[in-house]
Amino acid sequence: MNILAIESSCDETSAAVLANGHMLSNVIATQLIHEQYGGVVPELASRAHQQHILPVVERALADANLPKNALSAIAFTRGPGLLGSLLVGASFAKALALGLNIPLIEVNHMQAHVLAHFIEDPKPVFPFLCLTVSGGHTQLVRVDSPLTMTIIGQTMDDAVGEAFDKSAKLLGLPYPGGPLIDKYAKEGDPLKFRFPMGEMPNLDFSFSGIKTAILYFLRDNKKINPDFVSQNLPDICASIQHTLIQMLLTKLKRAARETGIRDIAIAGGVSANSGLRTALTQLGAAQGWSIYIPSFDYCTDNAAMIAMAAQFKYEQGDFTDQTISPLPRMSF
Repeated sequence: MNILAIESSCDETSAAVLANGHMLSNVIATQLIHEQYGGVVPELASRAHQQHILPVVERALADANLPKNALSAIAFTRGPGLLGSLLVGASFAKALALGLNIPLIEVNHMQAHVLAHFIEDPKPVFPFLCLTVSGGHTQLVRVDSPLTMTIIGQTMDDAVGEAFDKSAKLLGLPYPGGPLIDKYAKEGDPLKFRFPMGEMPNLDFSFSGIKTAILYFLRDNKKINPDFVSQNLPDICASIQHTLIQMLLTKLKRAARETGIRDIAIAGGVSANSGLRTALTQLGAAQGWSIYIPSFDYCTDNAAMIAMAAQFKYEQGDFTDQTISPLPRMSF
């Protein structure tokens, strides 16, 4: 079973080859053009995908030392994501599958983030809870099997990754700002400044309130001291990061208590945040949880996770056909 997977949901063009459960290659082309605009520009993203997709796929096959005629199936991200970006990956996958006369497998991007945990050991034990955090999504997912997942909590407005990036922009940091907040936070005092975490019912999240609180906090302090940000940058970053992480872990702790599940995982781009990884590890030790954190390579958008999800669907004979089209707001 040799699967070529393609990921093109946002601004990363990626291709990977999975052979009988072993990842042979995972190639990612990052689009740097968006940095000058302070965020992803959808039209530019889709154009860059068109430029990158063929070289990335050829490189993935070369790294895997596998010819195209040895492939068993082609997998691709159907959604959620940017429509123009998804169209590039879907169209390429459909054409290649048609040309090779092999099955086509559609993959949900968010489910693939969860299943990235099965690329390497140790692997979670079912059922487990997965906190999936990225620039576009914040979800608490109960995972009962590779193809049986239930969202038990999610953000009602903005995603935590967007909150990181927006906070960084308010601080004058370049895009993408989330990793820079993580970097400066290592040098600061996380308790120096306090921000309200707000309250949401059940297991849902809300990050719009804290973004507003940070905006007003910076505005008021810069009126008193124009150099406030530059003089306190590490402490501000540490305090923002600490608050956002506590908002996530408070809900995760409640979810574990309500479900009785003690196997806990994180996934998505924000799971690369060192503060979150450390805080979750410490909380897990205190709660007696088994913690699963993916390698950095499999946190951000990548085709390896698409390939892993596709393997489970291949084993179940869950294929799609040439009439398939992308779903930018695809749900579980």
